[in-house]
Amino acid sequence: MSDMNKFSLDDTDRLSFGAARNLSEAAGSEIVLQPLDLRLPDSAHHAEELSLCGTWEFARDGNASARLGTPWKDKFTGHVPCSIHKALFDAGLLPDPTVGRNQILAREESFHTWWLRCRFRFSADNDSRWHLCFDGVADRCIIWLNGKEIARHQGMFGIPEIDVTELLEPDNELTVMLEPIPFEAMEENNAANNASWRRSVVINNVYGWHYSNLPSLGIWQPVRLRPLAAIELHDPFIFTRDAAAGRMALCVPISATAPATETLRLGIRPLNFDGQALSCDIPVKLDAGHGELRYEFTIPHARLWWPNDLGEQNLYEMTVAVGTSVYRHQFGIRTIEMAPLPGGVDANLYNWQFVINGRHIFVSGTGWCTADALLDLTRERYERFLSLARDQHIRMMRAWGCGLPETDDFYDLCDRVGIMIMQEWPTAWDSHNDQPMDILKETVERHTIRLRNYPSLVMYGAGNESPNPFGEAIDMMGRAAIELDGTRPYHRGEPWGGSKHDYGTWWGNEHIDHHLSAVAPFWGEFGLASVPSVESVNRYLPEESRELWPPENNPDFVYHTPVFGYANDLARLKRCAEYFLPQDYDLKQFVAASQFAQALAVRRVLERSRTRYPECTGVLYYKLNDNFPAVSWSSVDWYGAPKIAHYVFQDSFEPLHACVLFDHCGFEGQAVELPVYALDDNNELAAVRHCEVTVRAFDAGLHLIREQRYTPQPDGSAPMRLGSFCLSCEETVSAPLFVVCDIVADQSPRSRTFYFSNFESTRGGLFRLPQTTLTLFVTDNRVTIRNTGAKPAVGVMLAIPGHNHYVSFSDNFLWIDPGQELTVLVSGADETTMTLLAISCLNMVEE
Repeated sequence: MSDMNKFSLDDTDRLSFGAARNLSEAAGSEIVLQPLDLRLPDSAHHAEELSLCGTWEFARDGNASARLGTPWKDKFTGHVPCSIHKALFDAGLLPDPTVGRNQILAREESFHTWWLRCRFRFSADNDSRWHLCFDGVADRCIIWLNGKEIARHQGMFGIPEIDVTELLEPDNELTVMLEPIPFEAMEENNAANNASWRRSVVINNVYGWHYSNLPSLGIWQPVRLRPLAAIELHDPFIFTRDAAAGRMALCVPISATAPATETLRLGIRPLNFDGQALSCDIPVKLDAGHGELRYEFTIPHARLWWPNDLGEQNLYEMTVAVGTSVYRHQFGIRTIEMAPLPGGVDANLYNWQFVINGRHIFVSGTGWCTADALLDLTRERYERFLSLARDQHIRMMRAWGCGLPETDDFYDLCDRVGIMIMQEWPTAWDSHNDQPMDILKETVERHTIRLRNYPSLVMYGAGNESPNPFGEAIDMMGRAAIELDGTRPYHRGEPWGGSKHDYGTWWGNEHIDHHLSAVAPFWGEFGLASVPSVESVNRYLPEESRELWPPENNPDFVYHTPVFGYANDLARLKRCAEYFLPQDYDLKQFVAASQFAQALAVRRVLERSRTRYPECTGVLYYKLNDNFPAVSWSSVDWYGAPKIAHYVFQDSFEPLHACVLFDHCGFEGQAVELPVYALDDNNELAAVRHCEVTVRAFDAGLHLIREQRYTPQPDGSAPMRLGSFCLSCEETVSAPLFVVCDIVADQSPRSRTFYFSNFESTRGGLFRLPQTTLTLFVTDNRVTIRNTGAKPAVGVMLAIPGHNHYVSFSDNFLWIDPGQELTVLVSGADETTMTLLAISCLNMVEE
């Protein structure tokens, strides 16, 4: 049977959801855009929204009779939007929840009733109706305006708009009561784990199952009054029919209070590049009630949106205006298709080959965690982590079902840095069977409509690690993906349909070799936990416990492990770190060793996956970031400080990269043939006159014991097997043993990576290498490092103490040959900060 007559799991899933229609399939009227900027008439200017963000009053406990319309003697003030925990901390009423075990104290505030109140003046200069909008309240609330109850709601991802026109006065009082978070014990071995999240729709990663135990409570997203017009636009949707041709479609949901003849004005302008603005005036006849307008058009000289490293992230802004209703949103010209794996269409597999703008790509990626347990989700915080993701050559992040439908700031920044998002809805571990269906449906539909114009959004997912992703809720999400969008795939689960999750080394206590030969058609999640930097650890340890050692003697250290120490966390951590540690070690060595283990284990999966393309089409390691400061699987800690893994993964994901594959970490006294590959995602080598890959091996004395050279033969973007790097049994007796791999194109060094093996038999060998000397030369933001010794410098790290959470280095954790100079660029540091620059490496002579 040919593939044309077969059905993939995507096909059978789509049919099973029973969607009433596919929003993207219906054709629209053809319109022609003119090379003119859109000019809106004065009549199009409508009353502006009134923000109710800012200073609010907060008070704990009490009832409606005591709180409505009365002075609050026990009040304090805070800034909305925020969580209750953040407001208490900012007001000096709660110690920093991130330090020590203060989180235990802060958590108790989630189990109280909280009252929030603001007063505002209002004057209407037209006949508009006004809706009160809460974009996010956690979790169950009752709302009063001027003493009248106007809404009750559950679910933290937005409240349906409330018509308050008849209740508004010149002076107004808005009061919100937040009900306590329920507690439902879940596990005997983790008394903190609160299963009540399964009875609502919330961010569940703050409910005590992973290093954060601050169940969200608060008005955590903006509050505003929105004027309604006689004719209302309801989130128009623009999407790409044919990227190369610039063919676009526009769907305009619209409502009118009465029949009307109007002009719909459409404007398209470049948002982040120079180009011609376009516009079109379209006469429309509207019936009373809700309707939908559809149009098809061409954007001439279209500039496409591409994922990170594969092209530019060109963005346009769309403006749609009818009467006094105006809608603006950015978009990109981008198509996504899913093609089958090389084995062809399979009824048990999703089509895992991502095809962007007609181009088959390998997906280099990671997991994305809620950025802060206290819900301090500032644009600046997002910018820090997403810029590091861009530098790490990340093309996709999985916003997993334990988090949230991400914010507009998050998606705007992902659009700009070229990071595709797999957005999962907030379900996990079959919770969709327990969560209220109406709240789930409200959440899914609301945020599908909100997010669908962002080109970075490329896939919807039902949730995280549900063993049985079936049922009414899963089908509802599938229908929403088709009926409200139709241009993006939807997966009923992750892992499912061929993707894989693997934590054999951490939870399964497997040897670290487990990672070296692991394969999958698509990696949805895997990883290894490590300790943040010493500087970060000392930020979350109270001063009085910073000197407590070993770590099992420090309850604050143990508390900041993945499950607060309840799941043998420290034993698991030590087992992984002790591959590299001497018999006696300190915190600095412990941190380094745990980060070595993480970098080694994950990097081997990343590189092996890339060399298997297209049998493996993508790899999403777990994870980029944290919701709380702790020992975790992240490559960048909660504060924003990169771990060693960040730089190692950055090397592994370079578009032009050479690598060596290993089946085992230890092979002392054994002859080995190690496969050598060149990886060239963008076919750069086709334009190069000469390219050479050099692989070298060094023994424990850092003596060169073998060198081989290879010449890649470009073959599009396919991985190039260059041969094997062969070491005899005599050459592998060294412990440790290092392998260094360089790729040079037209005499320009393009990529270097180094590996360490044979580290188990000589405990602590990486910390006892022959020493060398390094010098630094700093010019503005350029740092030149010179190895002035006779031995290679291993694991060279730059840092700026006290500033590593916001300063960035273009490269780090380096191998520098004797006499060699390398230049590293520093961003985010001013002239004064640069004076604090420090350097270290595994074998540097200490001054």
